[in-house]
Amino acid sequence: MKLKSWKEIPLGGIIEEPGNSEQYNTGSWRTYRPVWDFNKCIQCLQCWIFCPDSCIIIEEGKVTGSNLYHCKGCGICANECPTKVKAITMFEEVNFHKEEG
Repeated sequence: MKLKSWKEIPLGGIIEEPGNSEQYNTGSWRTYRPVWDFNKCIQCLQCWIFCPDSCIIIEEGKVTGSNLYHCKGCGICANECPTKVKAITMFEEVNFHKEEG
């Protein structure tokens, strides 16, 4: 299945076919990215509960990261993290593009 970018979404953000949101790469407009420090993560799954895009990846009952094709970088996961030292930090997306490029 080919993922669609935000540029391919019809004007007005109309989704013409229900249940097709997985086809759209809505994470391409993200300016911040969540990064987990799994040494601090208590696996409470609060980030998964509050994520509006359902992009938190859970494997065998534990958070393993986020699906960056759908993550819009809203920071709700980092804000809802109950640990005092914050297991999730939001980093500017531009820093990752420098490393990847």
